[in-house]
Amino acid sequence: MNMKIFQTMKNYKLNYLPKDILAGIIIAAVSIPISMGYAEVSGLPPVYGLYGSVLPILFFAMFTTSPQFIFGVDAAPAAIIGAAAAGLGLQAQSPEAMAFIPMTAFFAGVWLMIFFLLKAGKMVDYISTPVMGGFISGIAVTIILMQIPKILGGSSGTGELPELIVSIIEAASHINPVSVALGICSLAVIVVARKLAPKFPMVIVVMAAGVLLTIFGHIDQYGVKLLSAVEPGLPHFQCPQFRSVDLSQAAGRGLMVAVVIMAETLLSENNFAFRNGYKIRDNQEILACAVGNIASAVVGCCPVNGSISRTSMNDQYGGRTQMVSIVAGFTMILLLLFGTGFIGYLPVPVLTAIVISALMKVVESDLAERLFRVSRNEFYIFMAAFFGVLLLGTIYGVIIGIILSFIAVVLKATNPPRAFLGVIPGREGFYDCSKNRYAHEIEHVVIYRFSESLFFANVKTFQEDIENSIKEDTKVVIVDAGAMTSIDITAADRLEMMCDRFEKQGIHFYMTEHMASVNEQMRQLGIGHLIEKGNVRRTITAALHDSGYMEPYVLDGYTVHKNGHMLNIPAETENTLEEFTWAFGDETVDQIEKRVHQVLESIHSMPDWEEIAEQGIESSLKYWHGIGAIDEDEFLRRMEIHMDELPEKLADQDHRRIILGLLEKRRHHIREQIGREHPEVLEKLQRRREKLEQRLEKQNPEGARRLRQWERELRWKKEENETI
Repeated sequence: MNMKIFQTMKNYKLNYLPKDILAGIIIAAVSIPISMGYAEVSGLPPVYGLYGSVLPILFFAMFTTSPQFIFGVDAAPAAIIGAAAAGLGLQAQSPEAMAFIPMTAFFAGVWLMIFFLLKAGKMVDYISTPVMGGFISGIAVTIILMQIPKILGGSSGTGELPELIVSIIEAASHINPVSVALGICSLAVIVVARKLAPKFPMVIVVMAAGVLLTIFGHIDQYGVKLLSAVEPGLPHFQCPQFRSVDLSQAAGRGLMVAVVIMAETLLSENNFAFRNGYKIRDNQEILACAVGNIASAVVGCCPVNGSISRTSMNDQYGGRTQMVSIVAGFTMILLLLFGTGFIGYLPVPVLTAIVISALMKVVESDLAERLFRVSRNEFYIFMAAFFGVLLLGTIYGVIIGIILSFIAVVLKATNPPRAFLGVIPGREGFYDCSKNRYAHEIEHVVIYRFSESLFFANVKTFQEDIENSIKEDTKVVIVDAGAMTSIDITAADRLEMMCDRFEKQGIHFYMTEHMASVNEQMRQLGIGHLIEKGNVRRTITAALHDSGYMEPYVLDGYTVHKNGHMLNIPAETENTLEEFTWAFGDETVDQIEKRVHQVLESIHSMPDWEEIAEQGIESSLKYWHGIGAIDEDEFLRRMEIHMDELPEKLADQDHRRIILGLLEKRRHHIREQIGREHPEVLEKLQRRREKLEQRLEKQNPEGARRLRQWERELRWKKEENETI
């Protein structure tokens, strides 16, 4: 069990220190309003939020493997505990509440320690990117909505979306225009500064401006709320008060909070780790959370959690290691000892704007937009997690997202990619008949590819696909199980039944191409006799040979000459346009144009004409290699259209004539090669050229006109030379 401390500060570099110190001071400053507000939400006096921003953040920094994640008093645990205390009839800031709330932090730490010992950190591996994005965005929007009443001049909102809307409406009915103006202006300044000068610590400037407005402008006289004044001094340590609280209630609420802390912290940490290119150890993070919460209980504070808003701010100002947390913790100590008088001058709307500005970066709107474009199912999962958090709370949002993720996995597994395979004359291997128009099924043979492990949820699809493909003259069924890594007992029983049924129908049935481990599973599941009977072969070709089918295969709808050669089959070789069309689909033209411009840029970069001449046009146009002949023909024609983009030193008539001559020579070579090797494709090439000319005329009429003029000039030049 690896429990090294301060791992993120290993091999610390002094050049990290300025940014770490700056980020730490900013985090401490921002933590003042956040932690005091959430402590109040939990049912504690606001000063306990500052107490919870010293020991917990230091202990978390000691054990965490995340170089930038910030720990402290945060929204979700505070809201859960505040609601729980209210539900038990405990009045906020009463002695009973101040005994119960730290006990929930203690039990949350104990539960997290148990999760650490059980290695529960792996749970994050089962949470997808849409769930993670929706979850994080839901928390961020929830906290933003909590802050809006404070901008309007009221108190922080609590609860989920319906309660938050009520809080906003109530605050709007007693709106303070000065508070709103101050909050909006502060937010606007921070957002604009982030775009224009992202590294400049504008939040400190805004905070200082707020203090000056209070001192010299007396904005509190206009109804603008200030933070509550705090008595100087460090927190007193206290032992858990086991006798003065209902332990079953404290332990139960502690378990709920521990699950939320683990899920929210791990999800958020992994999100930042992925975004910034480093790795964390999930299980160690649970330990860090456990230690942090026990430390919070010792100072009488509420449960603590990883903070998305403060981590986002740390990320913004370039904090590199947990030195940021250490600086923030000691800054808070100095504040509690010597600077508590300063706190009373801080306007709440200004600090609220700082919190909102940090949270705005956390909302994953870009991810939602991307999912909407590329995967509607995953977009719906994102929105379900988002609204789950927003409407039902953190823990329910996670549960909803995880359930939907598992449903999506099951649906994907029950409807996997699958295809019927055939042969393309002139090529080796077997091809998807639905995607290759020159692929034809072998006569009397069904070859079926199933690209998923076979288990109870998809075996019916597997069976129905095969049975629906059987014709009266079918003699062989071959399953390409190359993507099949496992089978379960339901699938094993079904395979056995299918083999027996096909055998009675006089049809040979084979499983092929799969990993050797699948054969071991078949033996363990009691169908090893299928291997012994020969129903399992290593390759499709071996299965075909075993059933009496040898190359060249007879294809459906075609005949075979007595000498074994195929007749009446259009030739299909690698030299076709289908390679680009298959790869890029609707973007084929754009991709060819992109490569044309890349070649032109490479010609631009040549230091002199002699180098082009030495290397030859073929080596310059390296994109010819690896694409088909008809692809290449279109590529070359588009090169000719773009001749006017050559640099000035190559744009004179002689150089243009040489380059156009080389391009035309290559196109002529393509025509000769196709005519020699596959004469039946010549007509197709000619049709493609005619259609291409029509397309180019529409796409680039000016370029086509110039090219015709250059070609006429070249012909005249050639005729003059021949006459001479």
